[in-house]
Amino acid sequence: MLYSKKTAEEKRRDLRAMLVPGAARQFPGAFNPLSARLIEEKKFDGVYISGAVLANDLGLPDIGMTTLTEVAARGGQIARMTDLPCLIDADTGFGEPMNVARTIQELENAGLAGCHIEDQFNPKRCGHLDGKNMVDLDTAVKRIAAAADARRDPNFLIMARTDIRAVEGLAVAIDRAKALVDAGADAIFPEAMKDVSEFEAVCKAVNVPVLANMTEFGKSVLFTRDALAGAGVAMIIYPVTLLRSAMGAAERVLDAISADGTQEAAVPDMLTRARLYELVDYEAYNQFDTGIFNFQVPGLDITTNNANL
Repeated sequence: MLYSKKTAEEKRRDLRAMLVPGAARQFPGAFNPLSARLIEEKKFDGVYISGAVLANDLGLPDIGMTTLTEVAARGGQIARMTDLPCLIDADTGFGEPMNVARTIQELENAGLAGCHIEDQFNPKRCGHLDGKNMVDLDTAVKRIAAAADARRDPNFLIMARTDIRAVEGLAVAIDRAKALVDAGADAIFPEAMKDVSEFEAVCKAVNVPVLANMTEFGKSVLFTRDALAGAGVAMIIYPVTLLRSAMGAAERVLDAISADGTQEAAVPDMLTRARLYELVDYEAYNQFDTGIFNFQVPGLDITTNNANL
């Protein structure tokens, strides 16, 4: 009932403990708080909160238009709903190094277990689009150093994302990843790798956990967990999978209503009322309510709502 039984500090420790090379921990992307609960029920390792999903859910493209306030608020709503650690996309940190520092503390306050900061220009664009503009190494390093310096909980995970592979090649991406680790990054997110061998090369080059982004319709093939584990990957994210699936289903049922005049044909594919109530733990709320309000106030006639005081 209500929210997570674990504190944010406990979830941060959990995240640290599970991120080991080759573990390939699976973090599906939640698009709302209820989907985070479903991810936990299906016994995944953690929850990912995508910046693209947060933007798209507001009807915006993933080009850096969301604000720190919006991201922290929605991230907190999702994180509080699950005992799983939640890793959130913090884009470029929402500004200069001082803004990055504030971003870290706001995300700590919101109950997130960690975040990643990337090395694109601000405003940024989706990591699997062409034409990305990259900041220089000094700027990228300062962002991560500011993030590491600002955190108050040493277990809050600072992950550095680099998008430079698509612009300057794998060797430069590896060199940048090493520099970001030296600046204080606890983990590396190499975006838009071409194949498993590239993930393996990054994993061998750095002494911190490495994340693999398995997003649909992107630059990377959708490799299996076993393949990525064999390359040494510590975490796999599926950032937009649930949102795309949900919106695809929504579009199909709207088409059915338009074509048939009824949603009847789509009902078998819907989440049932009983299953929805199960996910929101309706019965626990009912029992709590009954347990608290199982008495009658003396002098109050509940049939007429008149008090004889």
